[in-house]
Amino acid sequence: MRLTAFLDVPGQGNLPPLARLEKYAFSENVFNRQIIARGLNDILRDFSNNEEDFLTVMEIVVRLSEDAEPTVRTDLMEQIPPIAVFLQENRSNFPGVLTDCLTPIVVRYLTDPNNQVRKSSQEVLLILLEQDLISQHDIENKVCPILLALSAPDSDDEYKAEAVNIICKLASVLNKSTVERLLLPRFCELCGDGKLFQVRKVCATNFGDICHAVGQEATEKFLIPKFLELCSDNVWGMRKACAECFMAVSYSASPEVRRAQLSPLFIRLISDPCRWVRQAAFQSLGPFISTFANPPRAGLYIGEDGPLSIRPPARGLDSDFTPGSPGTGSCGSTSSACSARPALTEPDLPTEGTSAGTSNFPCRSSSRGMMGNSVEDSALAGAELTGLSPEASATLKLPERNDLPVNSHPGPGSWTCPESPEDVFNNFLYWRTPLPDISKDLEELLLSEAGPREKGCSRPEAVQNSCVARSEIQKVLDSLQEHVMDDPDVQAQVQVLSAALRAAQLDSVNEPAHKPTEGLHEVSVSDPSPASDNQMALSASSSQKELSVARILQSTDPGEPCGGVRDPLETEQRHLPAPLEENKSKLQDVIPQPLLDQYVSMTDPARAQTVDTDIAKHCAYSLPGVALTLGRQNWHCLKDTYETLASDVQWKVRRTLAFSIHELAAILGDQLTAADLVPIFNGFLKDLDEVRIGILKHLYDFLKLLHEDKRREYLYQLQEFVVTDNSRNWRFRYELAEQLILILELYNPHDVYDYLMHIALKLCADKVSEVRWISFKLVVAILQKFYSHSESALGLAFVHELIVRFRHCAKWVGRQAFAFICQAVVSEECIPADQFVEHLLPSLLSLVSDPVPNVRVLLARALRQTLLEKAYLRNAGNPHLEVIEETILALQSDPDPDVSFFATLQPKRRSTADSRVLEERN
Repeated sequence: MRLTAFLDVPGQGNLPPLARLEKYAFSENVFNRQIIARGLNDILRDFSNNEEDFLTVMEIVVRLSEDAEPTVRTDLMEQIPPIAVFLQENRSNFPGVLTDCLTPIVVRYLTDPNNQVRKSSQEVLLILLEQDLISQHDIENKVCPILLALSAPDSDDEYKAEAVNIICKLASVLNKSTVERLLLPRFCELCGDGKLFQVRKVCATNFGDICHAVGQEATEKFLIPKFLELCSDNVWGMRKACAECFMAVSYSASPEVRRAQLSPLFIRLISDPCRWVRQAAFQSLGPFISTFANPPRAGLYIGEDGPLSIRPPARGLDSDFTPGSPGTGSCGSTSSACSARPALTEPDLPTEGTSAGTSNFPCRSSSRGMMGNSVEDSALAGAELTGLSPEASATLKLPERNDLPVNSHPGPGSWTCPESPEDVFNNFLYWRTPLPDISKDLEELLLSEAGPREKGCSRPEAVQNSCVARSEIQKVLDSLQEHVMDDPDVQAQVQVLSAALRAAQLDSVNEPAHKPTEGLHEVSVSDPSPASDNQMALSASSSQKELSVARILQSTDPGEPCGGVRDPLETEQRHLPAPLEENKSKLQDVIPQPLLDQYVSMTDPARAQTVDTDIAKHCAYSLPGVALTLGRQNWHCLKDTYETLASDVQWKVRRTLAFSIHELAAILGDQLTAADLVPIFNGFLKDLDEVRIGILKHLYDFLKLLHEDKRREYLYQLQEFVVTDNSRNWRFRYELAEQLILILELYNPHDVYDYLMHIALKLCADKVSEVRWISFKLVVAILQKFYSHSESALGLAFVHELIVRFRHCAKWVGRQAFAFICQAVVSEECIPADQFVEHLLPSLLSLVSDPVPNVRVLLARALRQTLLEKAYLRNAGNPHLEVIEETILALQSDPDPDVSFFATLQPKRRSTADSRVLEERN
């Protein structure tokens, strides 16, 4: 009963309804006031016809908003959204009521002393903002001032945490200039709130939304520095929140900032001591990599409606940077031409006399306009190229750019290095699978080819670097001691560093026995003859660990690299060992190499133990996005990772790949799909049903990308989908029927007749009615395929098969299916009318004497609702019209009421209720 009806009941005295309303609204009984507050929406609508009565009700609303009882205020606040909607719909009759009455109430309740009232007002405010019920003027002049006051440094802690949450939500509904003018300064201030970590946590959680609201310029100028601080916060929850929103922040940044600042920052989060932070970072790694996508360069575009489009890639574009911008290798004025493909930057490996811990990784040429902040990216990318031992590393120096001609290498004086390290310890720089030691083979190879060498580094400098290496390793060990018992990763790192420290000490003992060589190639070879066999064995066994330490400490060594003349590219490639060439084949220049190295490491079983048991699933989920970012020209970087995921022991990992394999095929193109994806696709066909359903749902999308010859190989395998691990999994067969309807266009009529027709007939006899009904549509589509391609012989053969299988079926379900198929054939006009009346109509009319009423119901519906609506059969001169009318008259006198109902029902009078009756009958 409506509240106004309650006010009109007899026994309430001679007071009019409005007076009675005031009586209850100001009653001393709290329950009476609650009733009025809960029914305000109905009251306002009932009194809206009279302006004076309506304004009186609004005064009552204002009075109730000042009620001393929190429950009354809470009930009133819950009625504000529907009242605001009503006022918005009738704003011409009641202008200014929402702004003058309701908005001040909501804003005032934000500072209410009662927690429940405040929570209700916050929820109502967000609802009003989402539905655009508060004007921009009111937001700027009424809502924002109170939020800024509540979030002030001297404000109450509880109010501050609530206010910052509303500020973050408010940024999405305000225009860019308003957010930047009113909210951005306070947000930046709250990000550095050192008193309450809850405030910083809310800021970190919503950081991406704020970046999106203010745009790229304000993000890089004001927000990125604050984001760097939050990512280094002492509270692990803060760093975890930053990792979760990293993609949104990266999306709002420029390619230069993304590569130079955000990429090293993300590597730090991946190497965080806290497992939960690492877990969140790895989950965001794929989405973060996807922000590096450059459609003009890759030639892959995502349309507004979702599908992938392929265009020829643009020439002469760097991966993420615009030509001439900071951070990109732009050609100098004296260069004759620029390379169309951006070159890869590789590190200088340490020369003789420089220990692994102090090896100087190259910095980018200052003459090429490189940014100093991107040095770490290039160094880390090159550091992962090889797992050579220190002895092998000391024997060669890689060229900086393997795509540059010989005369384009910079001189010895054009190299600069970073001034200070950003991190002493980086877990990513350490952890990798050890590679076999090839130091001895490499030494023999280079001794036979080297010849005279120039002197590389002076002797005192080598000794000094060795001492610095040992001291830096010791510092890292000291810094890790307090975390040894907390994390198994740290324990493993301490063991590796200890072994490296011992190896460095042995190197310092044996250094007098080494003889520096000289040469124009800056390739120095140690003389192994004075060294003992035991020492060389120990050095070889710890070679990989020392290289790991070099990756950890490379950012801590600001020393200058040794001077010398760089080798031509051809000479250096002759000295490259086979494993190094294999690693080089997995390089790319679209994203920072450390990000890709970390991504492909997600398939490492050790990650599942130290990070997240579902890390492989996250890797599989984001792989199409990463492949789209890299482009099909860099598919070799992900091929091994994809094959590893496809053979993962967890079916949910394989299931994830199965659901996205069609998207990956669209990215790679038909050649790479046939070579690399088809074998995996074939394996998924024989997998569990949980995996096969992913293949099945997008079977058409995958097959249409294959070449015609390759596509025909799957004709015979399609029937394997009919068999499932669990026969009660009828949705699997339903999905198969839906996909076959689409797949028909990929094959010629003869292939459809030989292979797909038999699958359709088998599905039409399924035990589950839903599978049968969708299969009937498949049968109609097959007939349409035959006759649209002028294959009437195949069509007649299929019609004869339908009559034999269904019209003369011993089960009534088959005969009912025949009636439905005939109706669908006429409705879709997939068979010429003369062919239908000659081959199908006699068998259809013979169902009038079927003993099962359900069959006759379908017959009556087919004749009355479909056949008589066709102009061909309505023609008075048609000899079949008389037979059809006689059959309908017989059905109208049928003893079953449902049969007679549908035989009498006119097509225009049919309603949804009639359809429901028919469905219940079937």
